[in-house]
Amino acid sequence: MVLERSSHQLPTRRISAGSSGSLFCLFCVSIFLLAIVSLGDSAAAADLSETSQFFRGGKYAECIAACEKAIAENDFSENYRLLKIRSEMELGRYEAALKSFDEALARFPYSLQLRWLGREVCQFNRQPERAARLDVEITQMIQQAPWRYSDAVNQIVVGRFYLSQGIDPKKVLDTVYNVVKKRQPTYVETFLASGELALEKNDFALAAEAFQQAIKLDVGDPAAHYGLARAFAPSDSEKAEAALKAALKWNPQHVPSLLLVAEEQIEAERYDEAEQTLTQVTKINPHQPRALAYRAVIAHLKNQAESEKFNRLAALRHWPTNPEVDHLIGRKLSQKYRFVEGEKYQRQALAMSENYLPAKMQLAQDLLRLGHEEEGWKLADEAFTADGYNVVAHNLVTLQESIAKFRTLEADGFILRMDAREAEIYGHRVLALLQRARRELCPKYDVELMQPVIVELFPRQQDFAIRTFGLPGGAGFLGVCFGTVITANSPASQTSSPTCWEATLYHEFCHVVTLNKTNNKMPRWLSEGISVYEECQADKTWGQTMNPKYREMLLSDEFVPISKLSGAFLNPKSPLHLQFAYFESSLAVEFLIQKYGLDTLKRILVDLGAGMPINESLARYAGLLESLDADFAAYARKQATALAPEADWSAPELPRRATSTMISAWLADHPNNYAGLARLARQLMNESKWDDVKATITHMRKLYPHDDTTNGALSLLAEVHRELNDAGAERQTLEELATLSDDDVDLFARLIELATKTEDWSAVKKHAARWLAVNPLTAAPHRAAATAAEVLHDDPLAIESYQAQLLLQPFDPAEIHLQLSTTLQRSGNLPVAKRHALLALEETPRFRAAHERLLAIVRQMEQNASKEAESK
Repeated sequence: MVLERSSHQLPTRRISAGSSGSLFCLFCVSIFLLAIVSLGDSAAAADLSETSQFFRGGKYAECIAACEKAIAENDFSENYRLLKIRSEMELGRYEAALKSFDEALARFPYSLQLRWLGREVCQFNRQPERAARLDVEITQMIQQAPWRYSDAVNQIVVGRFYLSQGIDPKKVLDTVYNVVKKRQPTYVETFLASGELALEKNDFALAAEAFQQAIKLDVGDPAAHYGLARAFAPSDSEKAEAALKAALKWNPQHVPSLLLVAEEQIEAERYDEAEQTLTQVTKINPHQPRALAYRAVIAHLKNQAESEKFNRLAALRHWPTNPEVDHLIGRKLSQKYRFVEGEKYQRQALAMSENYLPAKMQLAQDLLRLGHEEEGWKLADEAFTADGYNVVAHNLVTLQESIAKFRTLEADGFILRMDAREAEIYGHRVLALLQRARRELCPKYDVELMQPVIVELFPRQQDFAIRTFGLPGGAGFLGVCFGTVITANSPASQTSSPTCWEATLYHEFCHVVTLNKTNNKMPRWLSEGISVYEECQADKTWGQTMNPKYREMLLSDEFVPISKLSGAFLNPKSPLHLQFAYFESSLAVEFLIQKYGLDTLKRILVDLGAGMPINESLARYAGLLESLDADFAAYARKQATALAPEADWSAPELPRRATSTMISAWLADHPNNYAGLARLARQLMNESKWDDVKATITHMRKLYPHDDTTNGALSLLAEVHRELNDAGAERQTLEELATLSDDDVDLFARLIELATKTEDWSAVKKHAARWLAVNPLTAAPHRAAATAAEVLHDDPLAIESYQAQLLLQPFDPAEIHLQLSTTLQRSGNLPVAKRHALLALEETPRFRAAHERLLAIVRQMEQNASKEAESK
């Protein structure tokens, strides 16, 4: 929720008396009274505090018994009745809660808290009409006697009620919750309510602040720790886990926290563990709707249709029109890329409650990910109109305006949308790459795509994140595939560490193939593993390969067996661990193909498409899962030990400013220490001891010949050759290094420079293309490509390169217009050639060569016209 800050600041919404009627007027009266009435509450009696601790600690039955005893002894406090009803609801004793509610309401007919709690009680007892009447009664009671409800406790109830009725959230925050905070700054419930509001609006930073303050005031409140866990979940998994543990420490039976644990286990595909957690919940409340909904999700993912249906109906047994049930099931299925099924559940939720905004917002995102854009954008706009403080809705509506300005290119079943200027520069390259991927991958996996594939490239990373996730973030993602929709960052969004966009799009299209083959029913590790594997098959410089860090992780406790690989993608410890998950998944696919064959892998994909769980399918072809895990572990460790087997990878124990003599002395006892050798090579270069440097680098290459890092043997050797002005040797070394990298633009630029000097135009053309595969938005590779194309008589490439240079605001556009005009004339496109000659003269009116070119083109056009007339 963005109420006051953030780069996505939302407009202030106004609600007039005419738009909200008497409720808004009542809201204003309540605020006035709150400002003038003291908020001080008397301290709770010791016995009430003790009874409350039963509830806070999850001892709900004991709390009910204590409340019954207290009510029998002292019937002047509604707090015991409220605690009793809440405890009965926690235990799923809905009929008992209704009876308690009726008795309490008869005893305390003016209680606002009872009516607010009673709304839920009535819903779970199939009394929706009565729940609606309670809303009316609450409104009337505040209107008729607002002074009665001006204390802190009731004001928080009033604030929550106003939010449920659609009152402006910012007004509630500023004029109810914040006012209570000022008047009674130690009242914890105010911070809990503020945090809940922020979570609802997806303002996780503001929510974290609220819940942290609540914990400072009351460290033993499990609700505060649970709220903090939810606030940190999208950004800091360690803090979220710590907060969740704290919540369960204070209340081992805190149902919301247990459900959050189950949700994480489902996300990690640890379904058996999730079932155990859900069993804990159902022991507390056998009718808990969210627990039953999660069980329906697990049943769906295990292809157990009857169990899915049974659990869904059980979740709706006591509240048949509860939209949260279908919304939750659909949301979790969408997170598993089951967007079609997710869409169905969101529509069911909206059929129960047409204004249930969470379902409407999720349905909008599902439809956009399925390519049903017209309805998806319409629903996002409706959600934003209904709730202007919903960050996801606001971001999507704003993004739609940006996408509307994109250029659309279509070819061979692809709909490509990208920035208009970028589309002119390299849009044809994107389409060519996608068409290549389709030719290579669809036949290989026996897939026929029945609908167009939508590809969207975003020049701003923030827009990519919003289109993909609904919120800014996702900085580690280059692209995402939803099935037949691909979203990706364009080269314009790349920072100082660019990546090969061709490899990214090839990877994502592979997802299109495998997700369509399996109907989006595949574990993440297998999906990512196949895509990375196929990258490497398409181009040996793409994908991921073994390196010393991965070697160390494979040989340590960081290794993850196949049966747990999907969990490696959930809350990785670091960006390195996430990249390792991709690498290890590709290694697992390589292992499966080498041992069982590609046809077996395709049969596994068919099984998944039919709904078979991955472990069952693997067992059909590989036997016991334990044996498969053991075989893969042996394979992975064999691959790891094969990398530089004689190298010592320990950190050298050397002074910071060690001389080459000191380093050499240390290496005498550690001759194969790779980092030490690299340190020695660098120091020898500083000391200009070139013969010694070459000997050291030769030893490094023997230990680890395929090191592509800046301090690796090849990079160091290229530097040495350059220092010694041996251009031929430098180029040979750099060519070898180029076979190991797909995104080193400095390397490609240097190779172009060296190849140009020797007039090796084929090499210039090759390396210019590789540079363009990383960054086509800089002029240098286009200039190099144009120069090579002219010599190689490749007019199409020359025309393309000149056109790109003109779009990149060149220093001398007149010269480029002339060159383009000349090439177009040579290729026979005289009208366009004439136009560019005129554009050259427009830039530089006295440009003699352009005048001559224009005259030559006009004469040729006249000659062609004359010949055409004669032929008639």
